[in-house]
Amino acid sequence: MSRICFSLILLVGYLVQAGAQQVELGKINWIRDFEQGLARSKKEQKPVFLLFQEVPGCSTCQRYGQQVLSHPLIVEAVESLFIPVAIHNNKGGKDAEVLKFYNEPTWNNPVVRIVDEQRKNVVDRISGNYTPQVVVQSMVAALNKSGKVVPRYLELLNEEMTAELLGTKTAYLSMYCFWTGEKELGKLPGVVKTEAGFMNGHEVVALEYNPRLLSYDDLLKAGSQVKCADAAYTDEATEQTKAEKVLGKGHSKATSTYRRDPETKYYLYQSAYRAVPMTDLQAARANSLLAKSQSPDEVLSPRQIALAKQAKNDPKANKNLIGKDIAAVWPWTVLP
Repeated sequence: MSRICFSLILLVGYLVQAGAQQVELGKINWIRDFEQGLARSKKEQKPVFLLFQEVPGCSTCQRYGQQVLSHPLIVEAVESLFIPVAIHNNKGGKDAEVLKFYNEPTWNNPVVRIVDEQRKNVVDRISGNYTPQVVVQSMVAALNKSGKVVPRYLELLNEEMTAELLGTKTAYLSMYCFWTGEKELGKLPGVVKTEAGFMNGHEVVALEYNPRLLSYDDLLKAGSQVKCADAAYTDEATEQTKAEKVLGKGHSKATSTYRRDPETKYYLYQSAYRAVPMTDLQAARANSLLAKSQSPDEVLSPRQIALAKQAKNDPKANKNLIGKDIAAVWPWTVLP
């Protein structure tokens, strides 16, 4: 055996002993002993977030770790509101005992149970659905059933992910000032994303909204009431008819090339909070709050608030992250 091969073997062994995180487990700091997790559950009065995962695992298991268990707000919620316990479904010993107790199959795709200190399910077992939305939805339900307060950031994440899963619609409304438009429209229930830009030489706000919570008619009416719907740009015949009815004849326009403004979410952009990774819905709500000289902390998680404080104290860290994917720009080395 060459020295290089021997050194690699030693390195791999060291990493295993040091507890290097496997991709299937994402970014969450897990407890690997179920009894220890139950003891902490009783002491801290928190439900157990119990993951059954194949490690090392198939592509489905790996994607689950990368896309669900590595979303920054999911990671924070699991670590702060629950007791995270990971059980390997392809191992023996204590892992196999837990599998047997819950009648979980070995060598299986990811399964999540949220249980109480008595090992009883708080909500239905999660299996076969590998979207982050179902995990967030289950966490919210489990906290409600356990009599716990659901943080606002988790409520918003649930709202946003549900809208994305079921499908959102896009609307373009023009007005005298798109920064005012983002301020007013970004706080409407059902709106999950806003962006300032230009179309046909006019200032517009591009909106993504959940049509199950906010109809196109109500969106137009709400925009008109705050003078942020001079015209609606749309190519759909039904929407054109609605725009003519709500906004008046001649206020429906055909769409053209849309161009994003570099200072979208003006009030957020002008603050240190622009350096805080946020979801689109959080950013829309934060921008509206800042426009009223109110703190956006109410829509942020504790770790996001900590990042905002760092940005205020360190101008070099105050870079613009508005519109960036929260998972892609989350500073894991700063806030584990």
